[in-house]
Amino acid sequence: MLTPSLPMIAVIADAHFHDTQADFGFAGIEIEGQRMTMRSWSDTRESTRVFNESADVLHAALEEVVRRGVRHVVLLGDYTDDGQRATTETLQGILLKHNETYGTAFYALPGNHDIFGPCGRHHTKNFLVDNGKCVSVSSDARRAGKKIVLSDRMYCEGYPAGLGPMASFGYFRRPEYVHWETPFARSDAVEDRLYDVTSPDGRNTYRLMDASYLVEPEPGLWLLMIDANVFEPLDGDFERGEEAAFIDSTSGGWNALLRSKAFIIDWIADVSRRAEKLGKTLLAFSHYPALDPFDGATDAEATLFGETNVVRRTPRKAVADALLSAGLAVHFSGHLHVEGVTRQSGGNRTLTNIAVPSLVAFPPAFKVVQPSLQEIRVDTVEMGALAVNDRLCLGYIHEAGFCQDPPDPAFAAKNYGGFLRGHKRSLVRHRYFAKEWASDIVAAVSDRSISDIVAQLSAGEGYEATGVATPDALPMVELITDWYCLRQGACLALRHIESERLGLYRMLAKHFGREPKAHDGSLPSFLGIFFGALGVFLDRAEGGSPHLTVPIPVVGENMTSASNGSFIQKLRPSRVTQPDVGNATRC
Repeated sequence: MLTPSLPMIAVIADAHFHDTQADFGFAGIEIEGQRMTMRSWSDTRESTRVFNESADVLHAALEEVVRRGVRHVVLLGDYTDDGQRATTETLQGILLKHNETYGTAFYALPGNHDIFGPCGRHHTKNFLVDNGKCVSVSSDARRAGKKIVLSDRMYCEGYPAGLGPMASFGYFRRPEYVHWETPFARSDAVEDRLYDVTSPDGRNTYRLMDASYLVEPEPGLWLLMIDANVFEPLDGDFERGEEAAFIDSTSGGWNALLRSKAFIIDWIADVSRRAEKLGKTLLAFSHYPALDPFDGATDAEATLFGETNVVRRTPRKAVADALLSAGLAVHFSGHLHVEGVTRQSGGNRTLTNIAVPSLVAFPPAFKVVQPSLQEIRVDTVEMGALAVNDRLCLGYIHEAGFCQDPPDPAFAAKNYGGFLRGHKRSLVRHRYFAKEWASDIVAAVSDRSISDIVAQLSAGEGYEATGVATPDALPMVELITDWYCLRQGACLALRHIESERLGLYRMLAKHFGREPKAHDGSLPSFLGIFFGALGVFLDRAEGGSPHLTVPIPVVGENMTSASNGSFIQKLRPSRVTQPDVGNATRC
């Protein structure tokens, strides 16, 4: 039975908040009398997330948090569009107002889009202006020119300055917390949260800040907030702290953490031991997945497309081994905009990674967690039924008219979920086909119907007559779109795909599907592996549920713990201060 005294927690991942009212030094686009700072559809259809819709869906998610009586919200990284100063400050105001109005407490973690290295990085983005034209806005003065608007408000800060606007949301100690600590000690001072990292050639050494923390917001509940945003120095000569001097954290995550921040694993082991001893329910969070959130379903992707973004970001087995040894049981992740639950066992322990979808990619959802000492219940709150913002669609239509393109079908979607499915269809043509698929395969399938493909495969060697009835007019690109939707959405995708299509996809997977073994480059080989993956995605979707109960294991005395007493006790005592991170020294 659940313990009612432990509070519920909402987990929102990858909100990617973009402020459509931000001032970046240009007028924006006027739509029905309202000025908007609106990103272009031409950029949106090449991105794995949408931009302008983020504000509406974040507000709707926070309203749902209030309606459900949830008092604590974890922001699981990538809470901003790209860490822009203006965007982060606006988000700060939204969260502070929500806290003042409803008493909601927020606990943030940095994602790869929120903060960069010790000194930050420049951004250049395209925005719409009147008549559907685009203007580029950049924080980089080196790009000054007639077609570039310069704005330092576009700049993304580094550690610790980038934490300044979010300082009230868990990163630093607050008097209402029952307990708060870092991997280093109980001090929240920036200078007490530094670690050394060196390039492979030994020439570039930095003292970087780690923003991890453990917080007990109410008695009995420990939230272990892990900063797996790792910046590894590169070999060579660089200006001190410049962006080019570091490996971007996007594909690193836990794999990079094992290399550069191994002290975090020791801390996790000590926290896990103490949580068991003190009877605390321990939930761990980081932006990056600790286990493969696709549960091995991306083997086909690696075979067909090579090292895609998803393949590069998959954690290695060593990560699971380290966390199992440390005694971690439950971990929530974002980053890949995927719905999924993955378990890994070792010895007498089990680690469960719960992947939380994004608010701005298909399928849009967040999680509500009800914990107890014995188990946690996780419910998925889907946001696909939200209304589409007509003003934004009008802006996209203006852009399409200026570019002499037909309006994308997504603009006429009946709800937000339909809009994001339409966005996924555009992603297939403008991102996946362009960046990941072989050009000859694209030419062979992109403008053909499923029935044409089935007829071609059926006429080949090794196949018997299928008996599969296919709609003559259903384009292959629709199946490919649903392939990606099922990959990302698992069980949440099923309600968005027509039942007749699902039945057809199952038959195609059964008849034509092949294991993801060596791909010889031919169309039949490609489609065999592709349809085989479709079957795996369907199995994963049909075996999943938007509601989940995870038992909290009782760990025996053989659990790994820090030697010679508490990990925290071994560290030097430090003073407790509230640093002025907003005015931190810049590199």
